[in-house]
Amino acid sequence: MTNPLSIKIHDHLHYIGVNDRYTHLFESMWPLPDGVSYNSYLLDGGDETCLLDCVKIPSVSVFLEKLNEVLDGRPLDYVVVNHMEPDHTSSLPTIVEIFPDIKIIGNKKTVDFLSNFYDISDNILVVKEGDKVEIGNTSLTFYMTPMVHWPESMVAFEESTGTLFSQDAFGGFGTLDGAIFDDQINFDFYKDETIRYYTNIVGKYSVQVQRALQKLGGLDIKIICPDHGPIWRTNPGQIIELYDELSKQETENGVVIIYGSMYGNTEKMAEIIARSLSNEGVKNVRIRDVAKTPLSYLIAETWRYRGIILGCATYNVGMFPPMETLTRTLEKQKMKNHTLGIFGSYAWGGGAVKALKEFADKSGLDVLETIPEAKGTAKEEDMAACVQLGKEMADALKEIYG
Repeated sequence: MTNPLSIKIHDHLHYIGVNDRYTHLFESMWPLPDGVSYNSYLLDGGDETCLLDCVKIPSVSVFLEKLNEVLDGRPLDYVVVNHMEPDHTSSLPTIVEIFPDIKIIGNKKTVDFLSNFYDISDNILVVKEGDKVEIGNTSLTFYMTPMVHWPESMVAFEESTGTLFSQDAFGGFGTLDGAIFDDQINFDFYKDETIRYYTNIVGKYSVQVQRALQKLGGLDIKIICPDHGPIWRTNPGQIIELYDELSKQETENGVVIIYGSMYGNTEKMAEIIARSLSNEGVKNVRIRDVAKTPLSYLIAETWRYRGIILGCATYNVGMFPPMETLTRTLEKQKMKNHTLGIFGSYAWGGGAVKALKEFADKSGLDVLETIPEAKGTAKEEDMAACVQLGKEMADALKEIYG
């Protein structure tokens, strides 16, 4: 039978995921200019079948069409819930309604989520670390990956084909436009969105990601089937290496300058600092307006570049509110391996630079000595301090990158 909707991955595995081009904000926070995919897989063990993760409920009709196409009238025996987040489970009650005898495979922590989210408590097969479940003539082995990025998160491994079903790990933003495999796409198109996905969704749990990578390092992984983004059948090492670098917070040689400015005075200082960095030979310099640039992209760029410079106008004796939001977010990101510079301006009474200093003290990052602060517009001595801040950041980068 020809399956025009589903896509064959290997002899007993099909892709039956869907694309989401209608959601503007992932988790109601993170922009999706290129959409996102919700990946689901149907494993055929001959006399038994198993669904691995579901999709978000708005796409359930397309999902069911693909599922029924592959099943071709056969029953669905199992569904694996590797991750309970509703973008992967909100269609699960529909699956249970259509296939009332289905067995749900999850771990101990999954059980509570199933009850609390969907009032599901029957036909649950609870697995723990290293358990193997036979699916007809094949099998799945389960490994717990807690807090990557929910407490119940786990992965499933089909040893006979070396296929890892990795839930949100190794995923990224972006729809799968025709091609679904790594050897069919230009990954440069997806890389920035993969980095943004990691830093926005998973980044704060990088310690747990490293633990998961070490745990899975002994497996003979030939194919990675994540819940978002491309399927890695030719070079799975590429996405493993990228996640390893991101979770180790291996920063790039460059600087992101993020400023908050109401009337252009703080922006003027940011331009001077950027020019100083350029004159000192720093080639990767990005200037971002905190009020204009979505938080999602600011998180990605601060994670990516070694140098971070934050500049802020005083607003009601404190930070400009969008900058305050950013600094609170960065505190929770638990970033390391960065050098931080700060600057600011005020009209009659300061406050922003003081608040940035407090953030710097909490951050645990290396903080540069010069802290320009202008009253009103930057004067000659303020501009000189901005130039000096740029030089100090350039020197710090040269010590690391040469």
